[in-house]
Amino acid sequence: MKFTKMQGLGNDFIILYGEKELPEDASQRAVEWCDRHFGIGADGLVYLLPSAKADRMMRIINSDGSEPEQCGNAIRCAAKYLFDRGIVSRTELTIETIGAGVQPVTITPGPDGKAAAVRVDMGAPVLAASLIPTTLEGESIVDRPIEAGGRGFRFTAVSMGNPHCVIFVDDATQVDLADWGPKLENHPLFPRKTNVEFVSVETPEHLVMRVWERGAGPTLACGTGACASLVAAVLNGHSSRRATVSLAGGDLAVEWSEADGRVYMTGPAVEVFTGASVG
Repeated sequence: MKFTKMQGLGNDFIILYGEKELPEDASQRAVEWCDRHFGIGADGLVYLLPSAKADRMMRIINSDGSEPEQCGNAIRCAAKYLFDRGIVSRTELTIETIGAGVQPVTITPGPDGKAAAVRVDMGAPVLAASLIPTTLEGESIVDRPIEAGGRGFRFTAVSMGNPHCVIFVDDATQVDLADWGPKLENHPLFPRKTNVEFVSVETPEHLVMRVWERGAGPTLACGTGACASLVAAVLNGHSSRRATVSLAGGDLAVEWSEADGRVYMTGPAVEVFTGASVG
């Protein structure tokens, strides 16, 4: 089976194209192929499948074999893959996801004619507690207390098609993700687990974020997490509606539009190499 390794700000994926549907052994493949010592190495597998609603459907399988609803870095990689190969020649295309529906994508070509930047309409954030989902009640969960491992935090819950627990700290780069990430990911307040973002506010136009991704652990970037972090920052009065979100792997430009209520994310996607699996 042929594959392409791609990354968005260091959040890396094995892209598979040509399957008609998600194979029964997709979870097993992800665990084996994403292993960084005994496999290809990646944060997840991305299957680009036929869609009746969009140019393609994207299904993601995390490195632990679980399937998330959406991934912002993966959708940029998927769009670049489709555009660079002429599978979709338009600079405006659509990709269907299981958690966020059909998402419009805009490609900015570079001098070589290939995608240099990808802007994704990530849709409107979901703020209702039951839809994120959390076990709490309310129209929104903003600056609420949460305890994990004997320590108290305050969090804001946002769904960008997948759940996020956003916690504001003085210095996000100093947080021990390996310690607090699993405790918060599996917290009983989140019945479907959650992604966890620690965010520090540098200026109203600049956020620094570190992430523990549900099903993948600490990653260099998370596109939906960056979007959720901006939304949470606005809800808490920490930032403007447009900001640069700095992750360990680089920067994303994120805007929560006041005009239509939707979140727009712009960032790079890079092809690393292609190969073929013998397993």
